[in-house]
Amino acid sequence: MIKHKIKTIHEKNKIINNIINAMADRKSFLILGHINPDEDCVSSMIAFAILLTKFDKIAQIYINSHIPGNIVYLLDICKFNSIDIINNTDRINSKIDTIVICDTPKRKMVDMNKKIAKLVDRKDILKIEIDHHIASDGEYIGDEGYSLVTDASSTCELIGIIALKLRNKRRILRRFLISDPFSRNLVLSILTGIVGDTNMGQYLKSRREKIYYDIFANMYNDILMKVTIKETNFTKIDEIFQELQKLSVQEEECYDYIIEKQNYIDSVGYIILNQRDMDYLCKEFDEDIIVSVSKHIANELAERSGKVSLLVYYDNSRKSDMIQFRMRRCHDYKKFDLRRVLDIFTIHDGGGHEGAIGFRFPRKDIKNLEEYTNEIIDGVVNTIAKL
Repeated sequence: MIKHKIKTIHEKNKIINNIINAMADRKSFLILGHINPDEDCVSSMIAFAILLTKFDKIAQIYINSHIPGNIVYLLDICKFNSIDIINNTDRINSKIDTIVICDTPKRKMVDMNKKIAKLVDRKDILKIEIDHHIASDGEYIGDEGYSLVTDASSTCELIGIIALKLRNKRRILRRFLISDPFSRNLVLSILTGIVGDTNMGQYLKSRREKIYYDIFANMYNDILMKVTIKETNFTKIDEIFQELQKLSVQEEECYDYIIEKQNYIDSVGYIILNQRDMDYLCKEFDEDIIVSVSKHIANELAERSGKVSLLVYYDNSRKSDMIQFRMRRCHDYKKFDLRRVLDIFTIHDGGGHEGAIGFRFPRKDIKNLEEYTNEIIDGVVNTIAKL
Protein backbone atom coordinates (compact mmCIF):
# COMPACT_ATOMS: atom_id res chain seq x y z
CA MET A 1 0.00 0.00 0.00
CA ILE A 2 1.14 3.53 -0.81
CA LYS A 3 1.92 5.59 2.29
CA HIS A 4 -0.41 8.45 3.05
CA LYS A 5 -0.94 11.00 5.81
CA ILE A 6 -3.02 9.82 8.77
CA LYS A 7 -6.39 11.47 8.24
CA THR A 8 -7.74 12.00 11.76
CA ILE A 9 -6.38 12.70 15.24
CA HIS A 10 -8.44 9.74 16.51
CA GLU A 11 -6.70 7.34 14.11
CA LYS A 12 -3.28 8.78 14.99
CA ASN A 13 -3.91 8.44 18.73
CA LYS A 14 -5.14 4.88 18.25
CA ILE A 15 -1.90 3.91 16.50
CA ILE A 16 0.21 5.63 19.17
CA ASN A 17 -1.72 3.80 21.90
CA ASN A 18 -1.14 0.49 20.10
CA ILE A 19 2.59 1.22 19.94
CA ILE A 20 2.77 2.19 23.63
CA ASN A 21 0.90 -0.98 24.62
CA ALA A 22 3.30 -3.05 22.52
CA MET A 23 6.25 -1.38 24.28
CA ALA A 24 4.69 -2.33 27.61
CA ASP A 25 3.59 -5.87 26.79
CA ARG A 26 6.19 -7.27 24.41
CA LYS A 27 9.68 -8.36 25.43
CA SER A 28 12.48 -8.15 22.88
CA PHE A 29 12.86 -5.55 20.12
CA LEU A 30 15.05 -5.29 17.03
CA ILE A 31 15.25 -1.77 15.59
CA LEU A 32 16.07 -1.16 11.93
CA GLY A 33 16.69 1.91 9.79
CA HIS A 34 17.58 2.60 6.20
CA ILE A 35 20.81 1.96 4.31
CA ASN A 36 23.38 4.73 4.84
CA PRO A 37 21.39 6.32 7.70
CA ASP A 38 21.35 10.08 8.22
CA GLU A 39 20.97 12.06 11.45
CA ASP A 40 17.22 11.54 11.72
CA CYS A 41 17.42 7.81 11.05
CA VAL A 42 20.15 7.09 13.63
CA SER A 43 18.61 9.48 16.15
CA SER A 44 15.15 7.97 15.79
CA MET A 45 16.43 4.42 16.28
CA ILE A 46 18.30 5.44 19.42
CA ALA A 47 15.42 7.57 20.73
CA PHE A 48 12.97 4.70 20.38
CA ALA A 49 15.45 2.31 22.02
CA ILE A 50 15.83 4.71 24.96
CA LEU A 51 12.06 4.67 25.42
CA LEU A 52 12.09 0.87 25.39
CA THR A 53 14.74 0.68 28.12
CA LYS A 54 12.45 2.71 30.38
CA PHE A 55 10.13 -0.30 30.15
CA ASP A 56 13.08 -2.63 30.97
CA LYS A 57 12.89 -4.19 27.51
CA ILE A 58 15.70 -5.73 25.49
CA ALA A 59 16.56 -3.28 22.70
CA GLN A 60 18.94 -4.07 19.83
CA ILE A 61 19.75 -1.68 16.99
CA TYR A 62 21.07 -3.13 13.75
CA ILE A 63 23.33 -0.79 11.79
CA ASN A 64 25.47 -2.28 9.04
CA SER A 65 25.98 0.94 7.09
CA HIS A 66 28.34 3.86 7.42
CA ILE A 67 27.32 6.36 10.10
CA PRO A 68 28.07 10.05 9.41
CA GLY A 69 31.06 11.13 11.48
CA ASN A 70 29.29 14.12 12.99
CA ILE A 71 26.78 11.90 14.83
CA VAL A 72 28.93 9.02 16.08
CA TYR A 73 28.56 10.53 19.57
CA LEU A 74 24.96 9.35 19.49
CA LEU A 75 26.24 5.80 19.80
CA ASP A 76 27.98 6.68 23.07
CA ILE A 77 24.70 7.24 24.88
CA CYS A 78 23.66 3.66 24.14
CA LYS A 79 26.26 2.17 26.48
CA PHE A 80 24.66 3.30 29.71
CA ASN A 81 21.11 2.92 28.48
CA SER A 82 21.36 -0.87 27.98
CA ILE A 83 21.06 -0.53 24.20
CA ASP A 84 22.94 -3.05 22.08
CA ILE A 85 24.28 -1.79 18.73
CA ILE A 86 24.95 -4.74 16.43
CA ASN A 87 26.22 -5.24 12.91
CA ASN A 88 26.56 -8.99 13.10
CA THR A 89 23.24 -10.83 12.83
CA ASP A 90 24.62 -13.78 14.82
CA ARG A 91 24.18 -11.56 17.88
CA ILE A 92 20.48 -10.94 17.30
CA ASN A 93 18.46 -12.04 20.30
CA SER A 94 16.84 -15.38 19.49
CA LYS A 95 13.62 -14.33 21.21
CA ILE A 96 12.86 -11.24 19.13
CA ASP A 97 9.08 -10.68 19.14
CA THR A 98 8.95 -7.14 17.73
CA ILE A 99 10.72 -5.34 14.89
CA VAL A 100 10.69 -1.54 14.70
CA ILE A 101 11.48 0.12 11.35
CA CYS A 102 12.40 3.81 11.57
CA ASP A 103 12.60 6.55 8.94
CA THR A 104 12.55 4.20 5.94
CA PRO A 105 10.30 4.93 2.91
CA LYS A 106 10.06 1.36 1.59
CA ARG A 107 11.19 -2.18 2.27
CA LYS A 108 13.99 -2.35 -0.27
CA MET A 109 15.69 0.55 1.52
CA VAL A 110 15.77 -1.20 4.93
CA ASP A 111 19.27 -1.95 6.19
CA MET A 112 19.03 -5.72 6.58
CA ASN A 113 20.37 -9.00 5.24
CA LYS A 114 18.67 -12.31 4.44
CA LYS A 115 18.48 -13.42 8.07
CA ILE A 116 16.75 -10.21 9.15
CA ALA A 117 14.52 -10.27 6.06
CA LYS A 118 13.22 -13.67 7.20
CA LEU A 119 12.41 -12.19 10.61
CA VAL A 120 10.55 -9.32 8.94
CA ASP A 121 8.50 -11.86 6.95
CA ARG A 122 7.45 -13.84 10.01
CA LYS A 123 3.78 -13.34 10.91
CA ASP A 124 4.37 -14.02 14.62
CA ILE A 125 6.74 -11.03 14.91
CA LEU A 126 5.02 -7.67 15.25
CA LYS A 127 6.25 -4.94 12.90
CA ILE A 128 6.06 -1.35 14.15
CA GLU A 129 6.84 1.40 11.65
CA ILE A 130 7.59 5.06 12.42
CA ASP A 131 8.23 7.27 9.41
CA HIS A 132 7.58 10.77 8.07
CA HIS A 133 8.09 9.91 4.39
CA ILE A 134 4.77 9.89 2.55
CA ALA A 135 6.08 10.34 -0.99
CA SER A 136 4.27 8.68 -3.89
CA ASP A 137 6.70 5.77 -4.16
CA GLY A 138 6.70 4.95 -0.43
CA GLU A 139 5.15 1.73 0.84
CA TYR A 140 4.09 0.48 4.28
CA ILE A 141 6.41 -1.95 6.03
CA GLY A 142 4.75 -2.13 9.44
CA ASP A 143 1.61 -4.01 10.48
CA GLU A 144 -1.79 -2.39 10.22
CA GLY A 145 -2.57 -0.37 13.32
CA TYR A 146 1.12 -0.11 14.20
CA SER A 147 2.37 2.17 11.42
CA LEU A 148 2.83 5.72 12.65
CA VAL A 149 3.42 7.09 9.18
CA THR A 150 2.34 10.67 8.62
CA ASP A 151 3.44 14.18 7.78
CA ALA A 152 6.11 15.50 10.19
CA SER A 153 9.38 17.40 10.18
CA SER A 154 11.24 14.18 10.96
CA THR A 155 10.80 10.68 12.32
CA CYS A 156 12.26 11.92 15.59
CA GLU A 157 9.35 14.34 15.91
CA LEU A 158 6.95 11.37 15.75
CA ILE A 159 8.87 9.53 18.47
CA GLY A 160 8.76 12.70 20.55
CA ILE A 161 4.98 12.71 20.15
CA ILE A 162 4.83 9.10 21.36
CA ALA A 163 6.79 10.13 24.46
CA LEU A 164 4.47 13.11 25.04
CA LYS A 165 1.44 10.79 24.88
CA LEU A 166 3.18 8.33 27.21
CA ARG A 167 3.59 11.14 29.75
CA ASN A 168 -0.19 11.02 30.31
CA LYS A 169 -0.38 7.23 30.72
CA ARG A 170 -0.15 7.28 34.50
CA ARG A 171 -1.09 3.64 34.99
CA ILE A 172 1.64 2.42 32.66
CA LEU A 173 4.18 4.84 34.13
CA ARG A 174 3.46 3.54 37.65
CA ARG A 175 3.62 -0.06 36.49
CA PHE A 176 7.12 0.42 35.08
CA LEU A 177 8.39 2.93 37.65
CA ILE A 178 8.85 5.64 35.01
CA SER A 179 8.90 9.07 36.63
CA ASP A 180 9.14 10.90 33.29
CA PRO A 181 9.68 9.47 29.78
CA PHE A 182 11.84 12.46 28.87
CA SER A 183 15.43 12.04 30.02
CA ARG A 184 18.34 14.16 28.81
CA ASN A 185 19.50 11.51 26.36
CA LEU A 186 16.02 11.07 24.89
CA VAL A 187 15.58 14.80 24.32
CA LEU A 188 19.05 15.13 22.82
CA SER A 189 18.41 12.22 20.46
CA ILE A 190 15.03 13.56 19.35
CA LEU A 191 16.35 17.08 18.87
CA THR A 192 19.42 15.88 16.96
CA GLY A 193 17.14 14.15 14.46
CA ILE A 194 14.86 17.17 14.09
CA VAL A 195 17.81 19.56 13.73
CA GLY A 196 19.47 17.27 11.18
CA ASP A 197 16.37 16.97 9.01
CA THR A 198 15.33 20.64 9.22
CA ASN A 199 18.71 22.43 9.19
CA MET A 200 18.16 23.98 12.64
CA GLY A 201 14.46 24.54 11.92
CA GLN A 202 14.92 26.39 8.63
CA TYR A 203 12.99 23.75 6.67
CA LEU A 204 9.98 23.57 8.97
CA LYS A 205 6.85 23.85 6.87
CA SER A 206 3.75 23.93 9.06
CA ARG A 207 2.75 25.64 12.29
CA ARG A 208 2.47 22.21 13.93
CA GLU A 209 6.06 21.31 13.02
CA LYS A 210 7.28 24.61 14.49
CA ILE A 211 5.37 23.99 17.72
CA TYR A 212 6.97 20.57 18.23
CA TYR A 213 10.39 21.91 17.31
CA ASP A 214 10.00 24.58 20.00
CA ILE A 215 8.78 22.01 22.56
CA PHE A 216 11.86 19.82 22.23
CA ALA A 217 14.26 22.75 21.84
CA ASN A 218 12.94 24.20 25.10
CA MET A 219 13.26 20.81 26.80
CA TYR A 220 16.86 20.65 25.66
CA ASN A 221 17.62 24.09 27.02
CA ASP A 222 15.86 23.37 30.32
CA ILE A 223 17.95 20.23 30.76
CA LEU A 224 21.21 22.01 29.99
CA MET A 225 20.29 24.75 32.43
CA LYS A 226 19.98 22.11 35.15
CA VAL A 227 23.29 20.54 34.14
CA THR A 228 25.34 23.71 33.76
CA ILE A 229 23.40 25.87 36.29
CA LYS A 230 23.34 28.75 33.85
CA GLU A 231 21.20 29.96 31.01
CA THR A 232 21.91 27.97 27.88
CA ASN A 233 20.82 28.18 24.27
CA PHE A 234 22.12 26.05 21.42
CA THR A 235 23.01 28.03 18.32
CA LYS A 236 24.37 25.33 16.06
CA ILE A 237 24.22 21.59 15.78
CA ASP A 238 27.87 21.15 16.84
CA GLU A 239 26.90 22.24 20.36
CA ILE A 240 24.54 19.27 20.65
CA PHE A 241 27.31 16.86 19.69
CA GLN A 242 29.76 18.52 22.07
CA GLU A 243 27.24 18.15 24.89
CA LEU A 244 26.73 14.49 24.03
CA GLN A 245 30.45 13.86 24.13
CA LYS A 246 30.92 15.68 27.42
CA LEU A 247 28.04 13.93 29.16
CA SER A 248 29.17 10.57 27.84
CA VAL A 249 32.49 11.06 29.64
CA GLN A 250 30.60 11.95 32.82
CA GLU A 251 28.53 8.78 32.55
CA GLU A 252 31.73 6.76 32.33
CA GLU A 253 33.10 8.39 35.47
CA CYS A 254 29.82 7.88 37.34
CA TYR A 255 29.74 4.22 36.28
CA ASP A 256 33.31 3.60 37.44
CA TYR A 257 32.54 5.06 40.88
CA ILE A 258 29.36 3.02 41.46
CA ILE A 259 30.45 -0.33 39.99
CA GLU A 260 33.44 -0.49 42.36
CA LYS A 261 30.99 -1.08 45.19
CA GLN A 262 29.44 -4.25 43.76
CA ASN A 263 29.02 -7.29 46.02
CA TYR A 264 27.43 -10.70 45.63
CA ILE A 265 25.60 -12.94 48.08
CA ASP A 266 24.59 -16.23 46.56
CA SER A 267 22.47 -15.32 43.51
CA VAL A 268 22.03 -11.63 44.33
CA GLY A 269 24.34 -8.88 43.08
CA TYR A 270 23.98 -5.71 45.12
CA ILE A 271 25.35 -2.23 45.75
CA ILE A 272 24.70 0.06 48.70
CA LEU A 273 25.43 3.75 48.17
CA ASN A 274 25.66 5.42 51.56
CA GLN A 275 25.10 9.09 52.34
CA ARG A 276 28.73 9.99 51.67
CA ASP A 277 28.58 8.25 48.29
CA MET A 278 25.43 10.10 47.30
CA ASP A 279 26.76 13.45 48.47
CA TYR A 280 29.71 12.93 46.14
CA LEU A 281 27.60 11.73 43.19
CA CYS A 282 25.07 14.55 43.52
CA LYS A 283 27.91 17.06 43.63
CA GLU A 284 29.73 15.70 40.57
CA PHE A 285 26.89 14.56 38.28
CA ASP A 286 23.40 15.68 37.35
CA GLU A 287 20.47 13.58 38.48
CA ASP A 288 19.71 12.19 35.03
CA ILE A 289 23.22 10.74 34.72
CA ILE A 290 22.96 9.10 38.15
CA VAL A 291 19.56 7.58 37.30
CA SER A 292 20.55 6.23 33.86
CA VAL A 293 23.88 4.82 35.05
CA SER A 294 22.29 3.28 38.16
CA LYS A 295 19.65 1.57 36.07
CA HIS A 296 22.32 0.25 33.70
CA ILE A 297 24.34 -1.10 36.61
CA ALA A 298 21.27 -2.74 38.18
CA ASN A 299 20.64 -4.56 34.90
CA GLU A 300 24.31 -5.49 34.62
CA LEU A 301 24.43 -6.91 38.17
CA ALA A 302 21.31 -8.96 37.52
CA GLU A 303 22.87 -10.51 34.42
CA ARG A 304 26.17 -11.16 36.22
CA SER A 305 24.45 -12.80 39.19
CA GLY A 306 22.21 -14.87 36.94
CA LYS A 307 19.20 -14.12 39.14
CA VAL A 308 18.58 -10.78 40.87
CA SER A 309 20.20 -7.42 41.57
CA LEU A 310 19.55 -4.85 44.29
CA LEU A 311 20.70 -1.22 44.24
CA VAL A 312 20.19 0.86 47.39
CA TYR A 313 20.80 4.60 47.62
CA TYR A 314 19.78 7.78 49.41
CA ASP A 315 17.84 10.43 47.52
CA ASN A 316 19.46 13.83 47.13
CA SER A 317 19.09 15.24 50.66
CA ARG A 318 18.15 18.66 49.26
CA LYS A 319 15.07 17.19 47.59
CA SER A 320 13.97 14.16 49.61
CA ASP A 321 14.48 12.27 52.87
CA MET A 322 13.83 8.87 51.28
CA ILE A 323 15.99 5.79 50.77
CA GLN A 324 15.43 4.05 47.44
CA PHE A 325 15.61 0.31 46.68
CA ARG A 326 15.69 -0.89 43.08
CA MET A 327 15.59 -4.59 42.13
CA ARG A 328 16.05 -6.12 38.70
CA ARG A 329 15.79 -9.71 37.48
CA CYS A 330 18.07 -11.41 34.98
CA HIS A 331 16.33 -11.61 31.59
CA ASP A 332 16.84 -15.39 31.38
CA TYR A 333 15.57 -16.08 34.91
CA LYS A 334 11.77 -16.28 35.00
CA LYS A 335 10.93 -18.28 38.12
CA PHE A 336 10.86 -15.47 40.66
CA ASP A 337 8.30 -12.67 40.38
CA LEU A 338 10.01 -9.74 42.08
CA ARG A 339 6.67 -8.34 43.24
CA ARG A 340 6.66 -11.12 45.85
CA VAL A 341 9.35 -9.16 47.72
CA LEU A 342 6.76 -6.45 48.41
CA ASP A 343 4.46 -9.05 49.98
CA ILE A 344 7.18 -10.89 51.92
CA PHE A 345 8.33 -7.71 53.66
CA THR A 346 4.88 -6.03 53.77
CA ILE A 347 6.11 -3.05 51.78
CA HIS A 348 3.39 -0.55 50.90
CA ASP A 349 5.34 2.25 49.21
CA GLY A 350 6.52 0.34 46.15
CA GLY A 351 5.54 -1.26 42.87
CA GLY A 352 6.69 -2.46 39.51
CA HIS A 353 6.33 -5.60 37.44
CA GLU A 354 7.61 -9.16 37.58
CA GLY A 355 11.08 -8.26 36.31
CA ALA A 356 11.72 -4.97 38.11
CA ILE A 357 10.45 -3.35 41.27
CA GLY A 358 11.20 -0.30 43.34
CA PHE A 359 10.32 0.65 46.90
CA ARG A 360 11.37 3.28 49.39
CA PHE A 361 11.36 4.26 53.05
CA PRO A 362 11.85 7.49 54.99
CA ARG A 363 15.38 7.63 56.41
CA LYS A 364 14.06 7.67 59.97
CA ASP A 365 12.43 4.26 59.46
CA ILE A 366 15.72 2.45 58.75
CA LYS A 367 18.19 2.57 61.62
CA ASN A 368 20.89 0.50 59.94
CA LEU A 369 20.80 0.47 56.15
CA GLU A 370 23.30 -2.36 55.69
CA GLU A 371 21.48 -4.65 58.13
CA TYR A 372 18.11 -4.04 56.51
CA THR A 373 19.56 -4.57 53.04
CA ASN A 374 20.99 -7.91 54.18
CA GLU A 375 17.54 -8.89 55.49
CA ILE A 376 16.07 -8.19 52.07
CA ILE A 377 18.80 -10.18 50.37
CA ASP A 378 18.43 -13.14 52.77
CA GLY A 379 14.69 -13.17 52.15
CA VAL A 380 15.20 -13.19 48.39
CA VAL A 381 17.89 -15.91 48.53
CA ASN A 382 15.73 -18.15 50.75
CA THR A 383 12.67 -17.66 48.55
CA ILE A 384 14.61 -18.47 45.39
CA ALA A 385 16.06 -21.61 47.02
CA LYS A 386 12.53 -22.94 47.59
CA LEU A 387 11.39 -22.47 44.01
